[in-house]
Parts: sequence; structure tokens; C-alpha cells
Amino acid sequence: MAPAASVAPAAPAAPVAPAASAAPADPASALAPAPAAGLRGAAVPLGVLGGVVAAFCFVGAVDPNTPGHYPVCPLLHYTGLYCPGCGGLRSAYAVAHGRFGTALGCNALAVAGYALFAVVWAVWCWRSVRGLPFRPALGRGHRWAIWGLLIGFGVVRNLPFGSVLAP
Repeated sequence: MAPAASVAPAAPAAPVAPAASAAPADPASALAPAPAAGLRGAAVPLGVLGGVVAAFCFVGAVDPNTPGHYPVCPLLHYTGLYCPGCGGLRSAYAVAHGRFGTALGCNALAVAGYALFAVVWAVWCWRSVRGLPFRPALGRGHRWAIWGLLIGFGVVRNLPFGSVLAP
């Protein structure tokens, strides 16, 4: 019978030091810096507002009702159909001059878009000034609803009963 090989007792395992930092649940949040607070945090929303104001000032100064200043809508030019954006520049011109009834008559969907932008921008700016992140997310249902609204608006404004929506 062969003698059993002697096995040296195993050295006790060294204690494992905890990791310096645990991996975040969202990898994108590890890369994103913390939002700044105060006026520094509002720099980007204020820059976007400046761009929108400059665009409205330009449209307010250069009348889209006068031919030759802006390109013609290709869908309207080639088919005679109004797209969902037709009349958007004329509505921006009317808003810039304070004529909201005229703006609604030119493109009601664009005016609703201007109002939605104002609300979203105000929330974005408020959260930025307070140092809170602003990450609006549209779900799949929201995106379908937006596309449905745009397509429905474009179709209805070209039908006889929807002529009130035509520019």
C-alpha cells in the first residue's frame, strides 16, 4: 500500500479589498458630468433661446408673404398639396408681429409647436438653474402619436372639410 501523500495545509486566503467604486447601473451616467447650477447651468438653454429669438427676428424682418425671399415648399410646388409645415414661416412672421389669430390661420400646428417649445424650454431652463438634469424621453407610443398627428394634419388640411387648416 502506498503511503498517502502529505498535503500541506492551504494558506488562509488574503482578504479581498472592496473595489474603489462600484459600477453605476447606467453606464451613460458615469460619463455625463454633473449638471452645473445657477446661470452657468442655464447657459445652454439660454443659448438655444437666443438662436430661436434670432430666427424669429429674421422671419419677422423678412416677410415670407413676399415671393422670392424663401424657397417654395417642394410638395406644394410639384403636387399642389399642403404639407404639415406649409404656412409655418407665415405663422412665425405673424407671431413675431403679435398677430396670433393670423398665425393660427396660417398653420395652427406650428403655433401649437411654438407653445410646446416654450413650455419645454421653461422646464429645461428651470431644472438647469437648479442643477437638476433634464432628460426628456419620448416613448414609442409618443413617437407614433406625433407622427400620426403630423400625417393626419397634412391629410385633413388638403380635404374640402379641412380647408380651414390650409394656409
